[in-house]
Amino acid sequence: MTVVQKKCHVSTTVNGEPCEFLCEPTQVLSDILRNTLDLTGTKEGCTTGDCGACSVMLDGALVCSCLVLAAEVEGRAVETVEGVAKGGQLHPVQEKLLENAALQCGICTPGIVIAAKALLERNPDPSEEEARYWLAGNLCRCTGYDKIIRAVLDAGAAMRGE
Repeated sequence: MTVVQKKCHVSTTVNGEPCEFLCEPTQVLSDILRNTLDLTGTKEGCTTGDCGACSVMLDGALVCSCLVLAAEVEGRAVETVEGVAKGGQLHPVQEKLLENAALQCGICTPGIVIAAKALLERNPDPSEEEARYWLAGNLCRCTGYDKIIRAVLDAGAAMRGE
């Protein structure tokens, strides 16, 4: 006997814009973002929630989109890395990552941007220890983290007007 699963119709907001899509009941958000909505900034790293490459904001909470079923975002707000820059103006986190040469291969970068932005929205003046703790869920194989942490702290200072 073959079981036919009905597709889910989802109405949500992605990067401030109303959005609708169809998905399988078991399809994860990272797959929909990349392959249905063509928002390829969200990276697929581990598919187990361990690397942070797929980090997005869901109703203001930092989540790994590989662990969220796409159907769960019905009526909710999703922010991806594509929604961070506003009107062609980079967010201070993005600017400082560039200025501090904290980017290399780019797989981790979108998740780090989202996580760092979330940190600075909650705590505009984190200590180095707090920044390292907050970003611990974002794995980077290339940079060694020091430049990333410096960029996040510099972004915080810029956002505070220092």
